Amino acid sequence: MQIKICGITNLEDALLAQQLGANAVGFIFYKKSERYISPSNAAEIVSSLSPFFLKVGVFVNSQAKEINRIAAKAKLNLIQLHGDEPPALINEIILPVIKAFRIKNDFDFSSVKNYNCSGYLFDTFSSSQIGGTGKSFDWNLIPKEILNKSIIAGGITSGNINEVAKINPSGIDVSSSLEIYPGKKDKSKMVDIFLRFIKIGVPLVNNDEPSNAP
Repeated sequence: MQIKICGITNLEDALLAQQLGANAVGFIFYKKSERYISPSNAAEIVSSLSPFFLKVGVFVNSQAKEINRIAAKAKLNLIQLHGDEPPALINEIILPVIKAFRIKNDFDFSSVKNYNCSGYLFDTFSSSQIGGTGKSFDWNLIPKEILNKSIIAGGITSGNINEVAKINPSGIDVSSSLEIYPGKKDKSKMVDIFLRFIKIGVPLVNNDEPSNAP
């Protein structure tokens, strides 16, 4: 299982994620987010990280031209679309794409196959915000045949890692549950969740080696 720490806004948190064994960090380029970071600040952080550590840019209903511009400036490796983007947009983006879907009980999982992307991220639906709710949905709703391309987000903590491991998705995306406040991670919570992974036998990567993690 692979781990992405999202909502990174400072070098200290990015370096800690890398040191602990995360596969990727996420930078949010949605200006209405409490965890927004400018492309120039993201680029500065990226310059201090291992080249084998994945840097993901999170966008909400942006145009492909803007996504590609920011991706080049910040030296990103992967794009995450977290809005209502049409499937055709993926063909205009220069980097591999993860498409996020916000899940309600009546969500039609068959619709995700319309997106020709590298992976699917499933987060909890909220009428008041795009992401970072810290709330989980029923992960058992995810069809088994797409679990190998599925990333779970929303309400993941060290306390429910066992439940995540039973489902065994491709990866998890963690953000608000590890924070002191939006955009600043709590070191003890970050250490705790990685120790929990080790305790239940989930192997962590060595970021001195190349990784294909989302």
